Amino acid sequence: MKSIEKTARTIEEAVAEALTDLEAIEENVDITVLDSGSKGLLGFGSKPARVLVKIKAGPEDIVKDFLSEVSSAMGLSIQTETSLKDKHVYVNMIGENMGVLIGKRGQTLDSLQYLTNLVVNRCVVPEFSVVLDTENYRKRRRETLEALAISLAKKVKSSKKDVVLEPMSRYERHIIHSTLQHDRYVKTHSVGNEPYRNVVIAPQ
Repeated sequence: MKSIEKTARTIEEAVAEALTDLEAIEENVDITVLDSGSKGLLGFGSKPARVLVKIKAGPEDIVKDFLSEVSSAMGLSIQTETSLKDKHVYVNMIGENMGVLIGKRGQTLDSLQYLTNLVVNRCVVPEFSVVLDTENYRKRRRETLEALAISLAKKVKSSKKDVVLEPMSRYERHIIHSTLQHDRYVKTHSVGNEPYRNVVIAPQ
């Protein structure tokens, strides 16, 4: 991680100079006061303040470290590929037995994503959103849910009766709602309490 040592008349001035050189804000650095300096006596014997300012780990570094710790604790060996775009960290995990990290209907993956977001946003300012995926699961699950929504919408149009889907995460419910939002013949809404909220597809 990038760091710089600065001396100035006061600690505040030394920190300000370091932040300028690092092109960073104070929330994203660690500051170590190496010497608080002294004013001396009657202008004699004064010592400048000296600080070490180090840029904190970025969101991608924090994500990789956290997932490495979690996977090791689970007895898994994984590699992580990350990309950063518009305050979103996209992560693809590669390894054997990735089904363990996915879990039933992606519940383990969603829980791990939630925890990773907590860790990153405790350490980084401004906040970032982390999206975890493995074996292209998110894309495959989206395609499955989109096909399911279209199929059940046809059933609702034919029967004129509501269809209640199984409990889903907020992310998966959003896929159902988005897929059918422009269908003039059905409407969707959610019922129940987390984590057991269901999407209802009903005739218009």
